[in-house]
Amino acid sequence: MSEPGGEGWGQSGNPTSVFAYEGHQGPEEGGMKNEGEMRKGEEEGQGKEEDEDYDSPPERQIVVGICSMMKKSKSKPMTQIMERLCKFEYITVVIFPEEVILNEPVDKWPLCDCLVSFHSKGTNERFPLDKAVEYANLRNPLLINDLNMQYYIQDRREVYRILQEEGIDLPRYAVLTRDPDRPEECNLVEGEDHVEVNGEVFPKPFVEKPVCAEDHNVYIYYPTSAGGGSQRLFRKIGSRSSVYSPESCVRKTGSYIYEEFMPTDGTDVKVYTVGPDYAHAEARKSPALDGKVERDSEGKEIRYPVMLTAMEKLVARKVCLAFKQTVCGFDLLRANGHSFVCDVNGFSFVKNSMKYYDDCAKVLGNMVMRELAPQFHIPWSIPMEAEDIPIVPTTSGTMMELRCVIAIIRHGDRTPKQKMKMEVRHPLFFELFDKYGGYKSGKLKLKKPKQLQEVLDIARLLLAELGQHTDCEIEEKKGKLEQLKTVLEMYGHFSGINRKVQLTYLPNGQPKASSEEEEGPKEGPSLLLVLKWGGELTPAGRVQAEELGRAFRCMYPGGQGDYAGFPGCGLLRLHSTYRHDLKIYASDEGRVQMTAAAFAKGLLALEGELTPILVQMVKSANMNGMLDSDSESLTDCQQRVKARLHEIMQKDQDFTEADYQKLAPTGSPSLVNSMKIIGNPVRTCDQVYTLIQRLTSQIRKRLEDPKSADLQLYHSETLELMLQRWSKLERDFRNKSGRYDISKIPDIYDCVKYDTQHNATLGLEDTLELFRLSRALADIVIPQEYGINKPEKMDIAQAYCLPLMKKIQLDLQRTHEDEAVNKLHPLWFRYSRGVMSPGRHVRTRLYFTSESHVHSLLSIFRYGGLLDEVKDQQWKQAMDYLSAVSELNYMTQIVIMLYEDNNKDPGSEERFHVELHFSPGVKSCEDEENVPLGFGFRPASAENQEKQTNQGSLEDLSQDEPDRALPLSELISIRRSPMIRNRKTGSMEVLSETSPGSSKGASYRLFPSCSRQSPEIKPTGLGFEGCSMVPSIYPLETLHNSLSLKQVDEFLNAVCEDSSDAHAKTMKALSVLFDTSSQGYGQAHTYPPPKALSSSETPVRPPTHPLCLSSGPPSTVSSAGPSSPTSVNPSNPAIHFSFSE
Repeated sequence: MSEPGGEGWGQSGNPTSVFAYEGHQGPEEGGMKNEGEMRKGEEEGQGKEEDEDYDSPPERQIVVGICSMMKKSKSKPMTQIMERLCKFEYITVVIFPEEVILNEPVDKWPLCDCLVSFHSKGTNERFPLDKAVEYANLRNPLLINDLNMQYYIQDRREVYRILQEEGIDLPRYAVLTRDPDRPEECNLVEGEDHVEVNGEVFPKPFVEKPVCAEDHNVYIYYPTSAGGGSQRLFRKIGSRSSVYSPESCVRKTGSYIYEEFMPTDGTDVKVYTVGPDYAHAEARKSPALDGKVERDSEGKEIRYPVMLTAMEKLVARKVCLAFKQTVCGFDLLRANGHSFVCDVNGFSFVKNSMKYYDDCAKVLGNMVMRELAPQFHIPWSIPMEAEDIPIVPTTSGTMMELRCVIAIIRHGDRTPKQKMKMEVRHPLFFELFDKYGGYKSGKLKLKKPKQLQEVLDIARLLLAELGQHTDCEIEEKKGKLEQLKTVLEMYGHFSGINRKVQLTYLPNGQPKASSEEEEGPKEGPSLLLVLKWGGELTPAGRVQAEELGRAFRCMYPGGQGDYAGFPGCGLLRLHSTYRHDLKIYASDEGRVQMTAAAFAKGLLALEGELTPILVQMVKSANMNGMLDSDSESLTDCQQRVKARLHEIMQKDQDFTEADYQKLAPTGSPSLVNSMKIIGNPVRTCDQVYTLIQRLTSQIRKRLEDPKSADLQLYHSETLELMLQRWSKLERDFRNKSGRYDISKIPDIYDCVKYDTQHNATLGLEDTLELFRLSRALADIVIPQEYGINKPEKMDIAQAYCLPLMKKIQLDLQRTHEDEAVNKLHPLWFRYSRGVMSPGRHVRTRLYFTSESHVHSLLSIFRYGGLLDEVKDQQWKQAMDYLSAVSELNYMTQIVIMLYEDNNKDPGSEERFHVELHFSPGVKSCEDEENVPLGFGFRPASAENQEKQTNQGSLEDLSQDEPDRALPLSELISIRRSPMIRNRKTGSMEVLSETSPGSSKGASYRLFPSCSRQSPEIKPTGLGFEGCSMVPSIYPLETLHNSLSLKQVDEFLNAVCEDSSDAHAKTMKALSVLFDTSSQGYGQAHTYPPPKALSSSETPVRPPTHPLCLSSGPPSTVSSAGPSSPTSVNPSNPAIHFSFSE
């Protein structure tokens, strides 16, 4: 035994004991001492001291025994903590050898006054918990962790029961207990997209956990709408902690807990208590996300410090006391603004945190001394020092702090959308309509595999009957039934997001609408069956979304040096520590949801399949029409606009000056240019029709050639399917009277854009000319469908975008209002200042949607009166740039960034600063020459010229040493580009630093305009630039970079405040203006307007007072970084939206 040092922790700083490790000193060598030997040793030591200082009192040492498997006793955390514990003058630590624990009776085990003992599984043996209980009963030591409760911790059912009794939130769950001898006898009903356990229904996604806590094979099952299958979690093996499986059926043997899946945005929180008043929290990437374990340079799993909320500290206290485990680890899921406990692990230490080792040893040492010092007459007083000093930074002085990023993004590259309509009257279709509740609303949407299978079965049955009886009474046309069957049989399986069937009840049948109908309408009710297919995200679209996600990191503090990898900095660290409040929303279309998932994969450096990412990261339910648009339900205004558009485009003469006034009253250069290319719209349509005929005949010839009959085109399409696609357009574009259906122009452009991009290797003639002409027509038809003049554009935009505008306003207001939640105690400001420290807080809201919402939102910013072009030069330049943009292509982005200047007075209008940025998305095949040039990302403005830096820009980061952008060469390894570029190139372009003498108009590039190889395309060298590559994306251009938050808020208020009145006024004005114009096309159908969003559904009032942190329990809780922003008081109705924020 070493000699005791001085007071407290020992004067020399050396431990006051020797570890009795197995293999270091065996019992027979005297390392493991029984009580007699220890007393003898103390007397000898005391005798030696009396020779030197006869006044020293004979205090006895308190022995702390460590009784666990060798792997745990010798682990780094245990060693570090016990070494620190030995610095207490009166504490000695003895470690029980594993062979003694396993093989010796308990009366031969070493003696101790305090016992640290816990159950674990050794390499070959389990810890004998029964013997530990027997030892505790025999010797009656102070127990750090109760031993009997450890039996309960091994059974998840008991864990959940105890949590429930303590009033701790946990996911909704049900227990399925099976008799091993009769596993089939259990209360489990399995459906396609749900399970029912003991009468409790769990829709997918749900979690299936074995009841034994030692079994780590937890499965998560995904719904068919997200691709189905399951994620299989297991105890970490190397760098994997889970794997995706296509298996969708639950396990049929064993007992399980089924619980609802909690959407946690891909991060788990691990909480470690040391007594009821201390908890350390860390975040790690959820194993369910992609199954890859993030490891640092030393091979250890990367975790990040997290700040617990007051409620979470209370939960930690309750867990510690309920399970009677002083040292206890448990898992928290943060979802929908609440924290749920999903697992309690018992004895568990933090790994690789020196601060935790110090804190843990202090708390345990003080606890042992407080309990045992009085009975051993040891002089000891409780130290009054604070146990916990969180590591938090200040915001830097002159730099503006990024507070909020809002992006509205169109989905990525997709296959052409296709549609077929047929009127059906067979009783089987009416039975199906009735079965799924179609009569309630008169409409029915069928997307689930089971439903589509039923439609396919009906089509097969009717075709079989037609084959047997040619004069049969089946009224469904054979050709359309065959097309229905062919489309539903594509790919050999239903994935639920590729195809859908819509049925609409027609009480009097369908009126004759086109030349396709030979006979007159039949009497009696019928159903209009609309089959939609195609429109899937392509592999190229996935790559585009993932690349854009990766590039988006460059916007965040520390992002400049973090394009590809190091996850301990910038956005990835922000996200994992909950200082990045990220929410991703998507409409209910499969391509939009998959774009959102692929973007999240790139943004957060995830790996693996998109399905787990989609389920956990992307919110698409209960959107209240925020991102979805029912294309069947057009507003009256849109019907009128379409009718006028068709009337103008049906004139067989060159466009006159009056036509230019009618079609392009805003004078948009891109529109005027397209009208010049077209000249005579009917002649141009004639040319397009002839080119389509040539194209279909070329495809037919290829099909007759045996060499190319089985040719596989892009994304598993066949020549047969390609021919069907073009033949349908050929039939539908021109009716029998020779009149053109202008509504088919977007579809023609869609198809030719797809084939020139992905199927150029076929070498079909005249595709480029068809691309050029159909694009010119589409550049008129598509944007003008959203309104021809400004009042129409605003009216239609408000019909599409009002819920989204309210949500954007709420996002900006909440960032401003929750300042009190995110600012931390001023005493903590003395800690680190850089990005690597955990104090910055950024709110990110990403909205993925379709073309209609992007067009509408841009119209609101352009025509809603945000700024006056005459008075604001930057806004005029921005409007000129937007007018020159002809197409809002895939991956179009509208980005709003909110900054806070901490040097300005909190009440000042200059405190919050808003920037508006825009990118027209993916480059088209011919864009390189005609692209409109913007002014770059955050162009230097005149008023900031004297300062040599743009006040609201990332260039200011150079003043704060840790935040400085890295050189471009370190940033991007894919391709190099000049630091400041003068024209657009296909290279990787990013935000760069400029020299102090940079010119006024210099532009900075934030996002890459990158080309990546598509996984399904091999480079061939045929065609033109971009055909065998994934097309690059235009970098962000700044529309304005000196708006105040007040300006933007007032603008959004004006747009949103009373849209119904505005709508009425607009319609009145339009009826006066265009009384005689709405004739002919579009009159046949009347559609109900989209459902208005009632105020009860979306209470978006800003909070009336600042939100404050509530004071939690008296705490020495270790935490580093602000609390999750979702911890705002849920009872405050002023901050509720109608779905999860």
